[in-house]
This record gives sequence, C-alpha cells and structure tokens, in this order.
Amino acid sequence: MAGQPAEARTTGRSALLSIGQVLARLTPDFPDLTPSKLRFLEERGLVSPARTASGYRKFCAEDLERLRIILTMQRDHYLPLKVIKTYLTDLDAGRSPILPGSGLPAVPTMLSTGRRFKKSELVREAGATPMLLQDAISAAVITPSDVYGEDSLAVLKALVELQRCGIEPRHLRGFRAAAERELGLIESALMPVSRRKDASSRAQATELAREIAAQLEVVRSSLIRSALGRLAP
Repeated sequence: MAGQPAEARTTGRSALLSIGQVLARLTPDFPDLTPSKLRFLEERGLVSPARTASGYRKFCAEDLERLRIILTMQRDHYLPLKVIKTYLTDLDAGRSPILPGSGLPAVPTMLSTGRRFKKSELVREAGATPMLLQDAISAAVITPSDVYGEDSLAVLKALVELQRCGIEPRHLRGFRAAAERELGLIESALMPVSRRKDASSRAQATELAREIAAQLEVVRSSLIRSALGRLAP
C-alpha cells in the first residue's frame, strides 16, 4: 500500500488521519509516541501510510490498529522491531503466528488490549500474595508502580511457582545486578548513535537497544540450557 495516493486508500477522506490525529488517539496509551517514532516505524517498513498529493502522511483505520499492535508488542513484550515485523508479515499472509515470547497464537484484538493492573489486581491475577509482591519489589525483581503491565504479571506468576520450589525473591537479588551489567553493555554499544541528538537517532537507539537485549537473551538462555545439561543423571 505504500506510495498510494490518500484518495485510493478510502472512499471517505474523513476516515484518514494526520500524524497529529494519530498521536491524539494513541498517546493516552503510549505516552512516549512521537512524530519521529511514527516516521521511524515507516522507514523500517512496519507501517505504510498513504500520501496526499502534497506529500503529507495519512493513516487509515488499519494503519492505526497496526500501530497499536506494534506499540503494544514493544511495551508489553519488549520485542525488537525485526521480530515484530516478522510477526506482522505472517499476519498479512493470513497465517496465525505465535506471539513471540508467549508460546501461544495471538490475534490483533488480543494485542490491542494492553492490560494494566492495580496492585491488588496484579496479586489476584497472578495467584500470589501481597507479601510475595512486596518481597519481589524489595528484591528489585519487580519495579514498584501504581499500575503494572503484562511483564510484571508474568514475573509474579513465575515467582509463585518458584516459591513452591523453595526459591524466594530474595534469592534473586543477583538478577538485578546481572541486568545492570547487561545494561552497561548496551549503553556502550549505543554510544556512537546516542551522541547524535536528532529525533531519528533517538528512535534508532531505542530499537537497537531492544535488538541487543534480544540477542543477549539468546546467549543467556543457551548458557542456562547448557548448565542444565550437566545436571542430567
């Protein structure tokens, strides 16, 4: 659809949205969204808004829903754009791809919910206790907040299972230190891009950070699997 005139994308011009209108609809859920990030997502081929004869971007309802999927996958699942683009390509082809990191098929309506939980809701949804959540916060495994997302829910559910095996949040304090060391690696790798202060470079740095984090996760998982192999009788 890229490159099509705006008139060819819809029979009613009022259905098309400007960048400002897209931001007005999405920033309540995604406050970090900026015009430069929208342009960056277009440059990466994740969304293809129409153009008016004057060259202005115009977004249709499908573009808006696609943006919600992309931004939700970034916010709630911390996925790099390469992974998200592969997922969207499968959706475009009519397949039912597995939501990366979940092991379960997903559809756009599932992604667009962007569930958020108050503390009591998080505890109830995870089958945890308020004390376990407080211990997780004290151990810096979960960051304290007024509202929690899907990632915090997944961590708290994992902590419930680990507690049944005798592993408490206090035993995981080293995980925060390891995460900080990885952050140092990422910051060093981003330094050449971070020196550039333009908006496009900031968006590029954010995406590169996600990609590096994803590759570090691959290495970490491999090391754990290798270590587990040595435990086998």
